[in-house]
Amino acid sequence: MDLKTVLSKGHPYTKSKRIGRGIGSGSGKTSGRGHKGRGARSGASRRAGYEGGQMPIYRRIPKRGFTNARFRTEYTIVNVDLLNHFDDGTTIDLKAVIDAGLVSMNTPLFKVLGNGELTTKLTVQADKCSKSAQAKIEAAGGTVVLPAATDGDSDSAASDS
Repeated sequence: MDLKTVLSKGHPYTKSKRIGRGIGSGSGKTSGRGHKGRGARSGASRRAGYEGGQMPIYRRIPKRGFTNARFRTEYTIVNVDLLNHFDDGTTIDLKAVIDAGLVSMNTPLFKVLGNGELTTKLTVQADKCSKSAQAKIEAAGGTVVLPAATDGDSDSAASDS
């Protein structure tokens, strides 16, 4: 640190490096591009994953099997023990859980799992609920409201009559 930096008020932007301004600047002559080759030419850039001519890792690794990553259904998951945070008689849905700060992951779907014990009587509105979670909620005097299962058969039967 020197007197110049102590007294300076500070600038919102750092000074840009001026290349090609003589040998004394440290970035003169070839301007940091070395001698000849592709990197010395104008417009030179490398694509992502380029490894200098070596076989890139995405080609070295075998590609086998199936991944469901693009098609998986993501749920915001809450265990039963976290629901003790709410008062008796409260209706719990995804918005209530996120507003209470119990989870940070906000997805369109909400799932309740059965880890822990529940002591409060609640009405839980979820897209999915494990059997153990449903049993614990009902044992505490609460209810679980799941969306109605859509059957293709009931629609076709209604249209036939």
